Amino acid sequence: MMGNDSAALDLETAYSAVSETYRGAADLDIHAMCRQMRHDSPIYEGDFVARFGVPTNAGLQAGTRPTFALFKYQDVLAVLRDGTRFTNGFIAEGLGAFFDGLIILAMDGEQHRRVRALLQPAFMPETVNKWRDKIDEVIRKDFLEPMVVKKKADLMEFGLEFPIREMYALMGFPSDDPSKYRQYAAWALAMVGGNQIDPAKAPEARRVAGVAVKSLYDAIKAVVVQRRADGSTGDDLIGRLLRAEYEGKTLDDHEVATFVRSLLPAAGETTTRTFSSIMTLLFSTPGLLQRIKADRSLIPKLIDEAVRYEPVATFKVREASEDVEIRGVKIPKGAFVQCLVVSANRDEDAFDNPDVFDIDRKTKPSFGFGFGPHMCIGQFVAKVELNCAINAILDLFPNVRLDPDQPAPVISGAQLRGARSIPVIWD
Repeated sequence: MMGNDSAALDLETAYSAVSETYRGAADLDIHAMCRQMRHDSPIYEGDFVARFGVPTNAGLQAGTRPTFALFKYQDVLAVLRDGTRFTNGFIAEGLGAFFDGLIILAMDGEQHRRVRALLQPAFMPETVNKWRDKIDEVIRKDFLEPMVVKKKADLMEFGLEFPIREMYALMGFPSDDPSKYRQYAAWALAMVGGNQIDPAKAPEARRVAGVAVKSLYDAIKAVVVQRRADGSTGDDLIGRLLRAEYEGKTLDDHEVATFVRSLLPAAGETTTRTFSSIMTLLFSTPGLLQRIKADRSLIPKLIDEAVRYEPVATFKVREASEDVEIRGVKIPKGAFVQCLVVSANRDEDAFDNPDVFDIDRKTKPSFGFGFGPHMCIGQFVAKVELNCAINAILDLFPNVRLDPDQPAPVISGAQLRGARSIPVIWD
């Protein structure tokens, strides 16, 4: 992926490498597998996710202790909601090992609440709504308007770029040099790619992740130092963190840089994959494109239903902090509990006709953005970006449709699901 002497990383290469790591077996029908488990074995004793052939947040600890998998909506809801009995601290030794310190995903209890309270305001609707016009302008002027004359595109080239650009601006990085935040995003992805279970690939993936961790930290720290020198102003995340108090004191440059770095791996990547699934479903569901074109107020429903129907993160892992019992099955303290989000989101007891993509279904929480204390901190930003992007594509590309001369997009992946490419044409 990169030479020994260079920390430079290509964004497309880094994104593809992560996709490959989490793709799983080629002929895997994840929905069929989960449907069968819901009916035959709603709580499974054993490492079910091992069948997918992808890493989990537990890293190398996976398979070293008792493991249980949950497939039903109510069970997944109960576990994700209960941050006291089902904790995340184990992630610090798994995926968190590549973050060299503070990672909000690996925090529990009071520490997690305090850090979340510190970071959350930058991602709340009242803050993000101030950015909405700017987000929309960047999507249109910088990305889509220059493409109009080409009359064809793979929308995933845009889909990989725009969420990174928007999220990094929201976090407070200078937006005058696109090559810089592309590089930051590539490093952030390389950190995720370090969580590799293939023994042949693990040493190199870990080495690349180590270089990326250090490079990303140094780059963020330089931005933080500059921002502090300039007066620590602004509504963005870095500006807010420079002014914030944590445990009775203001944060130093190291703490600000580390908090920001811990959020970057999810900052663009999950939105990119969500975008790919939304567009695939929009173009391939009969009559839907015409409906959405005519009534843009349906876009939030389109987004929510896509996140239910094809969640990017197909499972979440928690650790039992005490002996617990679910459906009469005893789960010992220290066991891993795999919550199959992709199954819960299609549970027949929770959703009518769950295997049908239906934007008119009654709103009910699904777990595509997680649930409970660790619910995705950036989900509101993602929804605003996606809404702006879908509207802009429909406005700027007349009669946009799938390119009949290219293979139709396919949503795949055992974890980090999405479509690789979305070839479209317009008039």
